[in-house]
Amino acid sequence: MTEPSTPRVARTRDELRAARAELAGQTAVVMTMGALHEGHATLIRQAREEADHVVVTIFLNPLQFGPREDLSKYPRTFDDDLAICEREGADLVFAPTPDVVYPDGDPGVRISAGPLGDVLEGQSRPGHFDGMLTVVAKLMHLTGGDAFYFGQKDAQQLLLIRRMVRDVDFPAQVVSVPTVREADGLAMSSRNTYLTDSDREVALSLSQALSAGAAAAAEGPSSVRRAARAVLVQEPLVLVDYLVLVHPTTLEDVPEWYRGEALLAVAGRVGTTRLIDNTPVVIGPGGGRRDVFSQTLDPVP
Repeated sequence: MTEPSTPRVARTRDELRAARAELAGQTAVVMTMGALHEGHATLIRQAREEADHVVVTIFLNPLQFGPREDLSKYPRTFDDDLAICEREGADLVFAPTPDVVYPDGDPGVRISAGPLGDVLEGQSRPGHFDGMLTVVAKLMHLTGGDAFYFGQKDAQQLLLIRRMVRDVDFPAQVVSVPTVREADGLAMSSRNTYLTDSDREVALSLSQALSAGAAAAAEGPSSVRRAARAVLVQEPLVLVDYLVLVHPTTLEDVPEWYRGEALLAVAGRVGTTRLIDNTPVVIGPGGGRRDVFSQTLDPVP
């Protein structure tokens, strides 16, 4: 068995261009903001299995942080990140600084997330999704990938990236990878490092609420919402931002008569840390939890 080799690291556009020229065949890209964990490793691993080459981007995008979100406190662990990239077989790591990605400073033109970016996470974090889509679009162009891998955990982000790719005809495939969880059910996140031991115990109520809701999916939307809410009300130390059951492509609340795929999503604050989680579900007879949605918004053939 061949030992993994250290990925080439590109810091500038010229270095990236030169490194990409040496990668022939299908190239998959995994975009990250650093502080890699097993969830990111799973993305890289699946990309490695399905493409000839894998590029990982590590860029802490300032456009995604609002005025009340402290960019300086976000964990920076580049050496550990590079070790994970090496272990999982990445060929190239693009780790630019903000002045490389935004050479003219704060960009005057950005990608707008539209109405889908104003609800749920967008309501709590105004402008976040415009910043996210802007950097994703730039990195898609710069890396020249064929397929881009994103985790189901950031469901609204995933939907908006699919919409952008479809609406502006990006020649790219967006691949959804199931949420990776800790052994206790907590969804893996770079923000989990902020949790104290007691916070972690409290945070489990988020994933437990999703499990309870999904278990009631066969009975209809009101049963899903009621079962999930019953778990959260038993944990007063979670400050719930939202708990919703929505259509996976419109993010509109599904009515009681609805049958089919839906997104059960929750967000809340535990201690000083804001956490999000979700699960795809199928509503109606035989329904229940799913890993990812069957519906996609990839480019029209």
